[in-house]
Amino acid sequence: MEIRNFSIIAHIDHGKSTLSDRMLEETKTVEQRLMKDQVLDSMELERERGITIKMQPVRMAYEYKGKPYVLNLIDTPGHIDFSYEVSRALKAVEGVLLLVDSTQGVQAQTLSVLQMAKDQGLKIVPVLTKIDVPHARVEDISDELVTLLDCDKEEILTASGKTGEGVPALLDAIIERIPPPKIEKSDEYRGLIFDFQYSNHRGIIVYQRVFDGKVKKGDELRFSASGKTFTALEVGILAPQEVSTGQLEEGEIGYIVTGIKEPGVANVGDTLVFNKSKAEPLKGYKEAPPVVWASVFPESQDDFTMVRQALDRLKLSDSSLSYEEESSGVLGRGFRCGFLGMLHMEIVTERLRREFDIELIVTTPSISYEITHADGKVEEIYAASRFPDYGDKVTIREPWVLGQIILPPEYVGSVMTLLYEHESQVLDTEVFGDGRNLLTIEMPLRELMRGFFDKLKNVSSGYASLSYEIAELRPANVVRLDVLVADEVVPAFSRVVGIRRADIDGKALVEKLYNTLPRQQFVLKIQAKSMGRILVGKKLSAFKKDVTAGLYGGDVSRKNKLRDKQKKGKKKMLEQGSGKVQIPHEIFMKVIKDD
Repeated sequence: MEIRNFSIIAHIDHGKSTLSDRMLEETKTVEQRLMKDQVLDSMELERERGITIKMQPVRMAYEYKGKPYVLNLIDTPGHIDFSYEVSRALKAVEGVLLLVDSTQGVQAQTLSVLQMAKDQGLKIVPVLTKIDVPHARVEDISDELVTLLDCDKEEILTASGKTGEGVPALLDAIIERIPPPKIEKSDEYRGLIFDFQYSNHRGIIVYQRVFDGKVKKGDELRFSASGKTFTALEVGILAPQEVSTGQLEEGEIGYIVTGIKEPGVANVGDTLVFNKSKAEPLKGYKEAPPVVWASVFPESQDDFTMVRQALDRLKLSDSSLSYEEESSGVLGRGFRCGFLGMLHMEIVTERLRREFDIELIVTTPSISYEITHADGKVEEIYAASRFPDYGDKVTIREPWVLGQIILPPEYVGSVMTLLYEHESQVLDTEVFGDGRNLLTIEMPLRELMRGFFDKLKNVSSGYASLSYEIAELRPANVVRLDVLVADEVVPAFSRVVGIRRADIDGKALVEKLYNTLPRQQFVLKIQAKSMGRILVGKKLSAFKKDVTAGLYGGDVSRKNKLRDKQKKGKKKMLEQGSGKVQIPHEIFMKVIKDD
């Protein structure tokens, strides 16, 4: 049988999963009675949000001009957080379908993934989707693709994931245009891991593309990066459910059951080889470093062990998740977790809540800073409480991002204002195919994490799209912002902010606490402090117990005597140190959740 390995790349919501459904129907890979929307999206969260989170390979059998073919499709996530995993999936194929929504045109994230495919020398097949929609602009978007890909208009295919129109022609084009895998008949086995899953009974199941040799059930194999060895318990293909075939040969895509039940062993991009083989691992493997950090605490400390077990379990199917135990005097014991981005953080915390039924407190996300001390010692700090004090002789560097924004010209003014607010710089502007503008920008990562994506969608009425990649470290103009309650610093509310925003963020935090903290027996000072000075402060008035309520008649001096006694009592209480405030647990939860 001839093999064609291909992937689908597209921006979020451009109809990738829907078109995959129609391909599975056309090739009769999934029976009609088992067919449902988003067949390849197995997680409840994916189906609910309409996005692909985990990659899903599927093998389809198709007959073309009387000859049988095997089509291996890898359905990839479209979000920028998972760009490393997408790059490994692209390494496993020879060609890609570039899907573009005929109602929206090329988007920023399409450009970034397209560049990855070009860098790897893959054959690109352009496809316009959603052509059945009344306001589809097939001609305009075709011209845009011709300019982008430098191709002929006749090469652009049209299809509808909803009606199935154009899908047979698309399958034919995959066979005609995408080259078959190069077969070198090597004795040494090498397989590229592009994803993996975890099963309670069978351990880690790796999804891999065989580049050299062949692998069969019972072979002794080794992970090149971690060095862990195992026996292949089962080898097979995904159609899309697992089908055991006993062996996989050069050019094929399938799964191997490892039986391993410990985290950190399997990694996306790693190479599988025979245990005693001296074969070089395939190039391109790297560990995906965390971009965003956040602390996760159980609402009840009784659930701490359960959170640890849940994170261990998630790590088995998601090697990019990292975590370490930490303790907070207020929130108790929890974990400091590293994520690939904001969407990755959202998905992991949502999965913890749903799949393990745990109520969580998730702190405000932060990034890591590189601190160089006066004596030359360099350390990475991602917790605000460990950040150096203002005036310390240190050099601080922070990560920046290089991004692209595509938007209609009428929204450029409001987006420029937003970019200024987020300390961003515009490096280049150019007009895109259909009159839209392409802005190349750079900004600090901490500003991107400050709700930039949502604000961009708001100011552009949803028309702007953003893609970004982490660039280099640059000198940072940041300070630590502390919150003092009754003259004591509360570490849980500390954060690292840009100097420009210290006053604004300090005022917002003080205002929030002023409105949520319960009143005490004495006047309570709430202050924001940064750069060695108090930026803003408010006083929460004390309880006023009416000590004269039981008196009636007589001279006013009787009442004044009781009031003076009350004043002395409050003063004495403060002097004895009883002016300390126990901030209720729910106040922390409210302030953190509001953030």
